Amino acid sequence: MYGRKACQLVKEFVSSDSGQLIVFNNDLFAQVIEECDGHLLQLQALLRKMQVEGSDNQTTKNADHFGALIHHLSLVRNKRCLMAYVHNRAEVIQNLGWTIERVLPEEIEEKLSSSEKEYFKNHSATLQSYMSDLDLDLAVDMVPPKDPYIKVRVLEEIGNVVLSDQLANLARHAILFLRRTDAEQYISQGLMEELTG
Repeated sequence: MYGRKACQLVKEFVSSDSGQLIVFNNDLFAQVIEECDGHLLQLQALLRKMQVEGSDNQTTKNADHFGALIHHLSLVRNKRCLMAYVHNRAEVIQNLGWTIERVLPEEIEEKLSSSEKEYFKNHSATLQSYMSDLDLDLAVDMVPPKDPYIKVRVLEEIGNVVLSDQLANLARHAILFLRRTDAEQYISQGLMEELTG
């Protein structure tokens, strides 16, 4: 039956966990493209036959007309399934650009096709370029904080530093209220921890 392989591609993506990728199915993807090529050849042959016979596509409803319609609709369905598969994978890859540094972990990279690897590389480079032009890290807080200040404990001796609104002595074991934007760089380096409660 036409479209079964393309439908299987979409089901394969849907069955994976949300936001997770499974290995790109090159074989099935190629089979669907091959099926599309077959539909296109059949459609062109039927349209040529109808044109040679001089039948009017609008009024003549014969086997050739319905055959052409079936091949056309199958071609459109397969293309839509291929596009849905690629588009949804691209969205997951874009999200990785916000959460992972420029280099993909090996366990994720082996799941991508070569074009997806190139897409991730270009997307990450564009994102990094944009953030450096703004001189702002847009990936710091994906969820806006309720309070701009957080309570932190200094884990390692940092010394006197100039923060956005104050000069602070970040001595080991000191507990301070700092702006979230000032503290996050030290938290990510393991020099501070956020205290909750």
